[in-house]
Amino acid sequence: MSGTEALIALADRAVSYGDVERTVDYLRSGLCELMGSGELKLPERVLRCCPDHYARRLLHRDTEHGYSIVAMTWGPNQGTPLHDHGGLWCVEGVWLGSIEVQQYELREHDGERFRFEKCGSFQAGIGSAGCLIPPHEYHLIRNPGGAPAVSVHIYGGDMSRMVRAVVDDPNRRVTEVAEKDFDDLIEQVAKWYAYAYAPKEPVLADLEG
Repeated sequence: MSGTEALIALADRAVSYGDVERTVDYLRSGLCELMGSGELKLPERVLRCCPDHYARRLLHRDTEHGYSIVAMTWGPNQGTPLHDHGGLWCVEGVWLGSIEVQQYELREHDGERFRFEKCGSFQAGIGSAGCLIPPHEYHLIRNPGGAPAVSVHIYGGDMSRMVRAVVDDPNRRVTEVAEKDFDDLIEQVAKWYAYAYAPKEPVLADLEG
């Protein structure tokens, strides 16, 4: 298999287990093997950085098995705010460069006020992979280096539409939105944090600024 075919085949096998923990464990180890062997080849377009925010590029959306694969391209020092994945599990691996992940736990919830606490961080290099399983899914990601980085993310659902996804401050408020409000939220997030998602159907388009 060439290109992303081996990755898609891996994901098909993993989701067939029907058990989240078994699925993400199989995906994580398999993704490490594909990247370590050099078998995983990504399209050249994933190497293009956007000047003021990271880029999300859809590699595969599987409507039959209910998962999606996205490549994220990070310019130097680009990153996300604190966010979750709307209740979806995720396996992510580093294909190029390195990324830093800061994890958080939700400690208190009072109306619209939420208190988060840092619970660990790690820097991941080429060939490494990790996972997030709800409810332990709050985190931020950034590229701490001076060169571009590319990561591969496999989600247990369609990440072009999310029900809740953005925390606007670790010590203040979580913004919870319905699907119909998601496009408006993205415009706000792009202004607040100089980054963006691409939520519109039918494809997760390249974000080129």
